Amino acid sequence: MHIKIGVLASGRGSNFQSIINAIENKEIDAEIVLLITDNPEAYAIKRAINHGIEFIVMIPDNYPSKDLYFKEIANELRKRKVDLVVLAGFMRIVKKPLIEAFPMKIMNIHPALLPSFPGLHSQKQAIEYGVKISGCTVHFVDEGMDTGPIIIQAAVPVFHDDTDETLSERILKMEHKIFPEAIKLYSENRLEVEGRIVKIKEKGNIGKDDILINPKL
Repeated sequence: MHIKIGVLASGRGSNFQSIINAIENKEIDAEIVLLITDNPEAYAIKRAINHGIEFIVMIPDNYPSKDLYFKEIANELRKRKVDLVVLAGFMRIVKKPLIEAFPMKIMNIHPALLPSFPGLHSQKQAIEYGVKISGCTVHFVDEGMDTGPIIIQAAVPVFHDDTDETLSERILKMEHKIFPEAIKLYSENRLEVEGRIVKIKEKGNIGKDDILINPKL
């Protein structure tokens, strides 16, 4: 089905761009109808302009409370009849008014294999802990920090000489693959949430053998 997407982003918007590309390449039957950013300097704004996507800058300090801020975000998304909300590097914890307005209709991507290393600086956490495998996770958003039901994960190796930057770059390549894939599955009405479990109806493009990603990628 054709879906309308609202994107929330705070920075450069590389995941935003990967979704734009997938839509323009006809890989996803969707359109991005709105970008909302909390940062007037976000490069994501330029990406929106380049692709004719409406954008709004909404700064939290201009609202009396965080709840009211997210209520107003929900109102803007509703006005445009958004079906799915995508957090593409949105650096704020989403509050109840937005979650209640779009239950299990908000997706986030996190640069770690949740439930390991939630929150900020996940790549640094992984390196300091000494794990050999890290990756990224697309999940539905609930009221916790990176605690919502997991949709797709991709793994990458962690090398002994990795820095935050090198690991982040390796993970980001996978983010750009699995975030559009998760949105595609949603647009095809193939995601079913039962408690913490997200079931993918029928066999999709991601199979059991695709969980571990080729370290050379």
